[in-house]
Order: sequence, then structure tokens, then C-alpha cells
Amino acid sequence: MELTRKINMNKLPFLILLLCFITSCSKDSDGPEPTNYDYYYPTNEASITAKQIGDGSGTLDPKGITISKEKLYVCNGNVLEVFNAVTLAHIKTIANYTKGSTTIPFVNLTSVSIDNGRIYVGSVESRLFVLDESTTLGINTVGNGQWWQTFVHVFGVVVKDGLVFVKEKEKSIKVFEASQITETSDWNLKPFAKLNTLSGFDQVYSMDVTDGNLVVAGRDAKSYLYYNLAGIRANAAASITTPLEPVKAPFEEAKPISVVFSKDWAITSENAGNTSYLRLYPKDEFNNREYKPRVNASDIMGQNPFGTIVSAVQLNDRIFLSDNTNKTIRVVKLNKSTIAEQK
Repeated sequence: MELTRKINMNKLPFLILLLCFITSCSKDSDGPEPTNYDYYYPTNEASITAKQIGDGSGTLDPKGITISKEKLYVCNGNVLEVFNAVTLAHIKTIANYTKGSTTIPFVNLTSVSIDNGRIYVGSVESRLFVLDESTTLGINTVGNGQWWQTFVHVFGVVVKDGLVFVKEKEKSIKVFEASQITETSDWNLKPFAKLNTLSGFDQVYSMDVTDGNLVVAGRDAKSYLYYNLAGIRANAAASITTPLEPVKAPFEEAKPISVVFSKDWAITSENAGNTSYLRLYPKDEFNNREYKPRVNASDIMGQNPFGTIVSAVQLNDRIFLSDNTNKTIRVVKLNKSTIAEQK
């Protein structure tokens, strides 16, 4: 496997160290203790391209991505790719849903989520595929591929806390309980609840769950959309008729494209005009709808500008970015420097 490494002159860390040196040299030894500030910045670590899949002659059209048990799963057109998230080696390509004698080819995959030993894969062909994580064999499907049945296409999926959230075309998110989906359940499941995203059409949507809330990157509403899980459960029956609306704080210009949560961060991508940004917010502040990013980058060190990042995920100090514009999975490292300011 060819691992494409990005090696650049790391100018920003050098300037940070130089500033630290000047600051420390100029301080009065008898003066007050300096104030420390933490500064975070991304650097290029690696990338995954089509050349690293199979014989390298295929294509990479990355959309939804996720990581589980050090495996990176990538929705790539009509297949689901699996990589080692540590070495970036390609493990396998999954092209079909297979259960016993039933085989359904994957078509136009948009999103993937893994929870409790299951892989959930969304398709524009109005299906949600549920696979066993250990074997990648089929457990069941929701939807039969006809847009007028269970789903009007599937543009996003996330599964956490026993709930399955499926973004459809236009303004609809259907909510199922994971326990509804079994080896023998019917394909035409009825949703447990419904949510309203206020606006939308046929774009891939990104969602995640944190601290008792579903958070949706509301690209068409120009806002992050917050739905309280307890509120969803309490109002589930009524929401089938009148879907629940979110709490939101609209942006003036930025359009949220993706959101995912790690231990400390809300990792987001946002578009402003023709520029795509990677923005990291402290998770607690983000949950309180305080949007002051600690990382706000449209490129890396003035080079390699980001395209539209439709999905992201973090593993240790690496952040994986599904850059659909540039047809690559960009892997960046999150760095931290501490600057001491002498008052």
C-alpha cells in the first residue's frame, strides 16, 4: 500500500516557539507569574486516495465515515471501504448486503454509523442496511428501495443511546428504536418519532449525539439543530403527526456541513461563501450554543485548502476528514502549544 505522507515546513509551530522564547526571555524574574494560553492547530499527517484501494485503478468518492475498533469505514459510491485506522492499510471492500441466500448490491451510499456491534449504512436508494460488525453479514434492512415506502431516500444516519436517526429528503428525520430492528423484523418499520430540520432537500446530512442531545449540522437552516433525547421520547407519539422542531442559533454566514463529537471537541466543518473550514469547538461550550472555535482553518499552513468536508471522525490525535471535493480522506494531526504571556 502506498501511504501518501504530507511533509511541509512547519512554520507556525516555529513561530510559536520563537514567541515563547522571546516572552520567557523578557520576563522579570521578580514579576508575577505568566498567564498560559493553549493554542491548537492542525498539521498534515497523511491522506487516503483511490490509489490505496485494491489495484489503485478505481475511484474514491468519500461521503460518510466512522471509526470503530481501529477500523475506518468509508462510504464510497456503491461500496463501503474498510481501512486500518492506525496504519491506513486497506482491509476490504464491501459491495453487497448479504444474508443467507439474499444479496442486495449497495448503491449510492451516503452515511454510516456503528453502535453496539452493528453497522448501519444509509443509501439514496431508500434503504438502511444493518450489518453485523464482526462478520459484516446482513442482519436486516429497513426500507425496500422504493422511495414512496419507508424512506424518501436516506441522506444521513447516526445510532446512539438505543435510537436510530435517519435523515430523509427535505426536512424529515425518522427515529427508530434500535430494538425494533431484529433478524426477523419487517422491512417497513414504522418510526418511533419524527423530527423537523426546518429546511433541506437532497444533500448528505451529518448528525451526532452528545450529552442527551441529537445535534444536526443544519446546512440549509444555517444552524446547528439540537433535539433533546428525553423530549423526543416524551413527545414521540405526537411527533408522528407534528414532527418536533429543534432549538437553534442561526449563523449569519456560515453553513454547517458536518458535526461529530470526541471526548473534548465538537469537530465541525462549515462553508462560508466558497471557502470550507475545519472548526473545533470545546464540547461544553458548543453544547451551550457558544460558538468560539479554537481551531478555525481553511487549509494547512497556507497550503492545500480544504474542499467540502461532508464527514469527520477523530482517533487519538488524528482527525479524519472526508473531503468530497478533492476525493480524498485527509488525515490531520491536532497539535497543542502553550504560550506564556508575562503581564
